[in-house]
Amino acid sequence: MFEQLGLIGCGLMGGSFALALKRAGLVKRVVGYSKSPSTTERARQMGVIDVEAPSALLAVSGADIVLLAVPVSATEATFKAIRHLVGPNTLIMDVGSTKRDVVDAARRVLRDNVGSFVPCHPITGKEVSGVEHADVDLYAGKQVILTPIERTFTVQLQKAVDVWTALGCHVLKMSPQSHDAAYAAVSHLPHLIAFALINGITGQEHGKDYMSLAGPGFRDFTRIAASDPKMWRDILIANREELLAQSKIFQETLQSLEQLISSSSGDALETMIEQASETRANWRISSQKSHK
Repeated sequence: MFEQLGLIGCGLMGGSFALALKRAGLVKRVVGYSKSPSTTERARQMGVIDVEAPSALLAVSGADIVLLAVPVSATEATFKAIRHLVGPNTLIMDVGSTKRDVVDAARRVLRDNVGSFVPCHPITGKEVSGVEHADVDLYAGKQVILTPIERTFTVQLQKAVDVWTALGCHVLKMSPQSHDAAYAAVSHLPHLIAFALINGITGQEHGKDYMSLAGPGFRDFTRIAASDPKMWRDILIANREELLAQSKIFQETLQSLEQLISSSSGDALETMIEQASETRANWRISSQKSHK
């Protein structure tokens, strides 16, 4: 059991983690800080945190486990705010959707204490944000990717594995580079496409009329376009190299399909559709696959 969780960012992800940690009996006290005092106050009223901290540094004071649940663009500034109270016995984790930029920030700021930081990416979330949507079951049964580096302390890495496992998560490990390449393909690019599709339709003269005629398929395909704009702005920019590489591959594949349609190559078009259909039909969300 941990004595105190220092929660920096009392929104959906941070609030859900605190609630889950409390329910599992893994922490005695939660001290929280958010940039908005009203958010921190709301978190205390909801029982997400026990004590409101006036700064990130004071949220970390006395904590043996720290969770950074802030936008990835705010990670480095957050490290700078808390670095004076980070020691070798402190477990620090984050929940960011990109990892190389987060790891680079940790190296620059934490320096000799970078081994206390275990980068994490829980594969979960909602299209809504804010502590009022905190969900004690948000992480249960979900994958959590850990991306330790060569300087990550073995003890802290094991603690991180144990914490997420105790919350009912399936823990995987991979390098920050492999993580960002993979999630550019299966998460960041789909969001980019969804944003572009919605804007492309609504930018047309009769776009609103077209939207009014859309059905369940359109709803399911574009669900992620309703995601938090600021968060996804940061993610897309942070992982831009991998994302743009995946976007190029997608555009080339799309152009191949367009050429088959243009030339009325029905058999070849059907073959490509069948390939995609079979792949999607046989795909299942993995919870046990090991990554290196």
